[in-house]
Amino acid sequence: MLAMCVAEARPAVLTVSAMRFLTGVVLALPVTAVAPEPLKVLQGTAAWVLSIFAIYLFNGVTDVAGDRVNGSARPIARGALDPGSALFVAGVAAVLSLAATLDLPGPMTLIVGANLVLGYLYSGPPVPLKGSSGGTVAVLVLSGLLSYLGGFTLAAGGQAVGTPVGLLVFAAASIYWMTLVGVPAKDLSDCEGDAAAGRRTVVVTRGERACRWFMSVAASVLVVALFAAVVVLGVELVWVVVATAAGAVAVVGAGRVRLGGGTRREQRRPYRAFMATQHLVHITALISGI
Repeated sequence: MLAMCVAEARPAVLTVSAMRFLTGVVLALPVTAVAPEPLKVLQGTAAWVLSIFAIYLFNGVTDVAGDRVNGSARPIARGALDPGSALFVAGVAAVLSLAATLDLPGPMTLIVGANLVLGYLYSGPPVPLKGSSGGTVAVLVLSGLLSYLGGFTLAAGGQAVGTPVGLLVFAAASIYWMTLVGVPAKDLSDCEGDAAAGRRTVVVTRGERACRWFMSVAASVLVVALFAAVVVLGVELVWVVVATAAGAVAVVGAGRVRLGGGTRREQRRPYRAFMATQHLVHITALISGI
């Protein structure tokens, strides 16, 4: 059952969530007096990923109707994982995520706890924020900030240090990518289920053409803005710009393919390009920082 819960929570999402936290640690190192203990870094990463695991598993429980309309092959939607069991595992994971922060810097408990609250507000009653693109964006912005703040907090040992400009630029670019590129990319492939669930996403309210156009323009603008920030501020993120540019090309190319009809795999091309770029950019940042 645990393996199916992991599948429901999406291993790709859990992996990039760990990389976000670790990137927060690595890009904070230039302004920290002492490098954090490796075991503490692993513990903090585990706490963060457990909170994301709980959130996505809970989302799968609440999203089952829409997932089935969309033809999702995830365990709950296809009937291989009981929603009640998944909900129990999500609750245990949430408790463990908080417990794992108890001997870390004090703010870590608040950061992980705030992330769990956001996860509930996103999917839970009475008014799930995922019901609109605006609500989804708000949650992603705050959760993204918390992921990098968590890594920074762990690296700094909970103490006030200098300003990590590289981390600020990277976090801003990553959150922009998640919200202004990732949200429309996901909405494109989930349009039928979102409409059936009464959600007011961009593609439901504005249509596929407008959603694809917005996603493509947003990806292109990010590359230019990130390059300008790297040049003006002198941060060492040149290879991150290259990786982001490659991802933008992939997303724009995938977005040019008309998504109406076709298989679910074809419909998810923009989202897969978006997700692959997240992994590539964070791996690049981690290697550059180390």
